[in-house]
Amino acid sequence: MTERHGETWRAFLQDGRQLVESASPFQYAGRLTRINGLVMEAAGLKLPLGSGCRILVPGGGAVEAEVVGFNGEKLYMMPTDDVFGLAPGAQVLPLEAGHPKLIAGKRVGPRRRAADRAKHLPVGEALLGRVVDGAGRPLDSLGPLVTQESRSLQGRSYNPLNRAPITQPLDVGIRAINSLLTVGRGQRIGLFAGSGVGKSVLLGMMARFTMADIIVVGLIGERGREVKEFIEHNLGADGLARSVVVAAPADTSPLMRMQGAAYATTVAEYFRDQGKQVLLIMDSLTRYAMAQREIALAIGEPPVTRGYPPSVFARLPALVERAGNGPEGGGSITAFYTVLAEGDDQQDPIADSARAILDGHFVLSRSLADQGHYPAIDIEQSISRAMHNLVDDTHFELVRRFKQFFSRYQRSRDLIAVGAYQAGADPMLDLAVALYPRLEGFLQQRINEREGYEGAISELGGLFPTKP
Repeated sequence: MTERHGETWRAFLQDGRQLVESASPFQYAGRLTRINGLVMEAAGLKLPLGSGCRILVPGGGAVEAEVVGFNGEKLYMMPTDDVFGLAPGAQVLPLEAGHPKLIAGKRVGPRRRAADRAKHLPVGEALLGRVVDGAGRPLDSLGPLVTQESRSLQGRSYNPLNRAPITQPLDVGIRAINSLLTVGRGQRIGLFAGSGVGKSVLLGMMARFTMADIIVVGLIGERGREVKEFIEHNLGADGLARSVVVAAPADTSPLMRMQGAAYATTVAEYFRDQGKQVLLIMDSLTRYAMAQREIALAIGEPPVTRGYPPSVFARLPALVERAGNGPEGGGSITAFYTVLAEGDDQQDPIADSARAILDGHFVLSRSLADQGHYPAIDIEQSISRAMHNLVDDTHFELVRRFKQFFSRYQRSRDLIAVGAYQAGADPMLDLAVALYPRLEGFLQQRINEREGYEGAISELGGLFPTKP
């Protein structure tokens, strides 16, 4: 045998060895035994939580599902799409079974899959300017995604001792926020609002005007109509060019809504690890909690607070803690999570839980919105907990004086309206009455108007020409 033939045989044997290593000699399968609402039960399979499955539909096709629980020999699964056409006894196959697949650009065979059970979705620069669903599939008409990188949805937060502190302000382009509620890079803020008070408009303004490098928008559980409106009217072409939009509307399964929130966070983590300053906008955290409630109640978890089971209050901090600063000198994720206050109740259990785990909260007032005051930020009820680390003493003193005069006027508003207050009785209130039109005008801003960080502070100082 010539040397050339020997090399050919060695290459052939090497290819054969790789095929044997990646082959799965057994086809593990279970069968569908029950469908109760959105929960499906299967027997004959033993899979860990979070594993993906494919349920074969008689006559062709399949429904994808994910393992969300088990009881003895029974697996509980939740579908990621419609379940029409499924029949009793349908075959249930693990997604890991069969041919090797690509995980993070590497060929993965059965021997390695146990360590890579978590779902991986595409990340990378190719996502910029694109709109995708919770499974990473394009929703726009710009063709398929072309990316060589993927990441696990089950990200883990940094060791808190390895995180860089919040020391640099982030310019979001909103006068009231830049000056009175300064936000730092890596801060996590809750935007508390009822329906119809302008939260989507405010989020769109921040996405267009922010000085962050990358914007990641997660539209979770909202109306499908609002997705297109937010992209075209609130975000705009310029905002979309440096944004990644992950949309999981209300008509998708609760599993897909939760996956959409995890995917948006994963994309933000990828860009943060590249050293970018990322603005993560998630609308809304409440819909994410509701999706987890649907899943937990369906598999038998008991409700505790207003119908929310304990797992909901464990999931919220696990998601939120993934945002924030990376190591010193690296990137950051500054996150805004909208929290829907049902019936404008600020003591809603999700609102109360979110307030405790976030680095501040901005409250949008319905009364201000009804008066045509936009953005309808209630300065008295809002707070940025990291602000004292971001501003100097002069700036902080200006903020204190603003809130002092503004609150003084608000407390006496009814007396002034009915003419019961006599000028000269209280010099501080006299000055508050004189300044109030300027204070109120300072808090308002047009949709297409941008106010930078330095300009906002300068205007704030100009409100008080003389000391009281």
